[in-house]
Amino acid sequence: MIRTCMTLPEILDHVEASRGKAAKQAVCDRGYRGKREVNGTNIVLPRKALKQDTRYQRDKKRKQCKRRAAIEPIIGHLKSDYRMSRNYLKGAIGDRINRLMAACAWNPKQWLLAIFLLFFRVRDVQIAPI
Repeated sequence: MIRTCMTLPEILDHVEASRGKAAKQAVCDRGYRGKREVNGTNIVLPRKALKQDTRYQRDKKRKQCKRRAAIEPIIGHLKSDYRMSRNYLKGAIGDRINRLMAACAWNPKQWLLAIFLLFFRVRDVQIAPI
């Protein structure tokens, strides 16, 4: 049975199992305050830069948090546009079906292009990206 909600220690254990080595640091949002280190992984939270930080250090911290924040709009679009805010299907299989349906609807252009190329096997014709 697959659980959809995992805590940070469980996610870090999963990352270690899949990569073969532990993550050195994890960038979390401000909702995960309290611990600075979990299972040997340093936790990075977005906060104001220190006065003693150099320009390089400030830019590095900003870039780490921006990269994480870039995922939030995607999650918001999945919730609102692809009905991922509430799952009406039952159980773990329902969760899988809901995720699969959202993934299929996420980028239909690529799916249609792949099906077109699979069935017609166009080799001489080049399709320009739109």
